[in-house]
Order: sequence, then C-alpha cells, then structure tokens
Amino acid sequence: MPEPLYKLTAAQLSKGLADNEFQSADIVDGLLQRVQAVDGKIQAFLGIDEDKVRCQAEAADQRRAAGNVLGPLDGIPVALKDLIAEKDAPLSSASRILENYVSPYDATVTRKLREAGAILFGRLNMDEFAMGSSTENSAFQKTCNPWNTDFIPGGSSGGSAASVAALETPLSLGSDTGGSIRQPASHCGVVGLKPSYGRVSRYGIAAFASSLDQIGPMARTVEDAAMLLQSIAGKDPRDSTSTPEPVPNYTATLNTPLQGKVIGMPRQYFEVGLRPEVQKVIEQAAEFYRSQGCKIVEVDLPHTELAVPVYYVIATAEASSNLSRYDGIRYGHRSKAADDGIDLYFKSRGEGFGEEVKRRIILGTYVLSSGYYDAYYLRAQKARTLIRNDFLKAFEQVDVLLAPTAPTPAFRFGEHSDDPLSMYLADIYTISVNLAGLPGISVPAGFSDNNLPIGLQLIAPPFAECRLLNFAHHFEAAHGFANQAPKISV
Repeated sequence: MPEPLYKLTAAQLSKGLADNEFQSADIVDGLLQRVQAVDGKIQAFLGIDEDKVRCQAEAADQRRAAGNVLGPLDGIPVALKDLIAEKDAPLSSASRILENYVSPYDATVTRKLREAGAILFGRLNMDEFAMGSSTENSAFQKTCNPWNTDFIPGGSSGGSAASVAALETPLSLGSDTGGSIRQPASHCGVVGLKPSYGRVSRYGIAAFASSLDQIGPMARTVEDAAMLLQSIAGKDPRDSTSTPEPVPNYTATLNTPLQGKVIGMPRQYFEVGLRPEVQKVIEQAAEFYRSQGCKIVEVDLPHTELAVPVYYVIATAEASSNLSRYDGIRYGHRSKAADDGIDLYFKSRGEGFGEEVKRRIILGTYVLSSGYYDAYYLRAQKARTLIRNDFLKAFEQVDVLLAPTAPTPAFRFGEHSDDPLSMYLADIYTISVNLAGLPGISVPAGFSDNNLPIGLQLIAPPFAECRLLNFAHHFEAAHGFANQAPKISV
C-alpha cells in the first residue's frame, strides 16, 4: 500500500507530480486532512484559508497539464511564519496589537514562492514578534512539541518547526534573529537553515532586529531545505541589505565527498551548561565525520562569552526602534479606553503588547537613551566586531564548525517562564552566528534519554550555504533521522 502523501518529502512530492502519479490537489487534500486530525493537539497553525489553498492547487495542476511547470516547487505546499507578509492574509506576528491586520502586499519571499508555483499553506504560530525561545509568548496559543506535547517546540519559529515535524506541511519558512530557526528545528527533529545575512530579502517581514533577522527554510530533509532556499535567495532592490552575491545551485553539490575537509569544534561551546546527553550526540557526529575522511580540530572563539549580553543590547535596541510604529493610530490595535491622543498611544501599546515584548522594548529604549548609548549600544557593536573576527579567523583553518544547536533538549512548558535569563541562555550556541552574519544549519542527530530530538549545528563562512548543505546531507544520509516521525494519536 502506498504511503499517504502527507508522509512524503518535498522532493518526493515534486517527483511524483512530475511522473503524474498524483496531482497537487491530492497533496493539498491529504495535508488538510492531516492538519484537521492532529493540529488540535499541536496547535502549529494560526489559520489556513482552505478555499485559497485549493484554488492554488487547481491552478498548479492546470499549469502542469498545459506543460507550463514553474519549477520543482510548483504545486508543493509551503507554510509561512506569521510575520511574513502575504497579500490579503492575516499578519499578526502572534500579537494582539496586529490581531486584525490583513497585509495589503506580499513579502519578497512570498512573491518568489508564488513565482515558483508553491502553494501558500497557512499561517504558523510563533513567539510574539519573534521574541522568545519556546513559542510560549504567542498571544493566541501555545504550540506543542509533536514528540511530546508536554514539552515546548522551541522558538520563536515553533509553529514552523512543529508543523513540519507533525507532517502537516512538507516545508515551512521561519525567521532567525538569534537562533529562532535552528533551535526549534533541533527540538522538533527537523532541518532548519539560517542563511547568511543578506542572502534572503527581508522586505515584507515584520521586523524584530533589522541587523540580525533572516528568513530561512525548515524541512524534513536537507535536500528539501536546499530546494526551498533556492527559490527564495537572491538580491532584492527593495531590501538594501540583500546582497548581489550570485545564487548557486544548492542541490547540485549535496553529494560532494568530504574527504580531506577540516571541521572545527569551538572549545567554548563544550564548557559550562551543555547537557551530557547533547554532548554525547555531538561527539558521535564528530566520529562520523572522521570516518568520512574529515580532520577534526579544536578552535578558539575567545569572545563567545560576550555573545549573549551583546545580542540582548543590540536586538532590544533595534526592537525598540522597529516596534515604535505600532502606536494605535496608523494601524493595528487601538484602545477604546483612551481619553486623548497621548493616552491612546500608551493604552494601545499597553494592551497590545505581551510581557516579553514590553520587557525588550523597555530594555532597548534604555540602552539607546541619552547618556547610555555609548556605554551600552556602541560598546556592544564594537564587541560584535570582535565576535565576527573570531569566526573569520577560525575559518582560515577549517571548512565548517561543528557545535550543539542548543544546550539541552526541549524543556517542559512553564519550566523557564519565571526566569527570563535562563530562557535567553537557550540560544547561547546560536546567537553569535547571527551577530557575525554567518549561515548555520541544525540537522537531527539523535535523541535524549526521554526520546526528544537533539540537533547538531554546522556553521560556515558567509555565503557558504552549499558547503553547509553538503556536510549536513552526508550526515543525514548516513543516519536516517529524516525517516523518523513522532507518533501522534489521531
């Protein structure tokens, strides 16, 4: 008996469509039934416009019948994190302040997906304005880890990771400001790729921290992630920070042999705070790469200890600036209890923003304020340069870096809710990659003692995504984690 279509990877679905084994409408019907069956337990989706999805599938099937296939993603569903603009669709960033907002335009990544023929398959839950590591900060619902619904899926792209892990969509897009693609990918046992800063346009993304944010793919396999990156990468005249760097063929080099490559393991990533069961998985991954003819060396990233404080100065400062546009006047939530214009501003923001967002706005406003700018923000930017230089120096000796994605497997709901600092430290191994503008990928690498996924992280020089995908693909092909899925009772 053939596998249900929702169990197939994007590459398998693309091949099946090309071979006329089934139609896009069949894929969509199977996935909508899957969402109906399991999302009540997972709560990855904030909404799916089923009529719109079916219309897109019908259009894809008509194109294919006419011999006008737009590419490998034509007719393949891709779900979007709810901070990515999609014309005539809700865009809430999981916040009450944008609860009823409908986007009047497409983000560049959304437009590129449409041009590739992909089916825009619903809106995914997240931490409010991407501020969080557990998806507990959503204003609307808590997304659960499909491997054990008592545990968080990671964040802030928790819905993006959980929807792929639960086989509700073959592909999703997330955003990564300090680990928000890679950390939930690790916790949910899927592939999550954070591209180099500037590799993918940020136009049409509800901004958190503009010098750190990056959109990237989440998928069940490395090949699927490469396919999705291919469709969204490239220069965009609407985003001045996007790069004109040529976009290579990301799937063409997946199988390049690793013989003679050098992998660095950062000494600072294996010190205080790393759970032994995670360290064991990463050490086993290093042994695998040795068996492939790679040389493993220890490298030094001496300014690693600065990453968390530097990140929480820069990210909150930029958040304070970016979120000032939500004022209750131009668009978004408007308080009905205000007495005058100033009161409207205060009450709209007070009612519309959640506690974590308020905390970060206050911190960011403080570090940018007169008398503190030089002491905090300017010093943080200087330290950021030191962190980037550490990486660039390491890459003079090694091809990629191998590290944990997160210090622990997923934790239970509420475990860190009253301790923001411990929550912030959940991204300790991912934050510095954003500060340095580098590409990083998390790949499923094993399981914890209580059967929760653990991911390994690979980091490469700027715009070396092909190299990352190559190393990741070899590991995936040898271990078969992509073929494992959580058992969710229906």
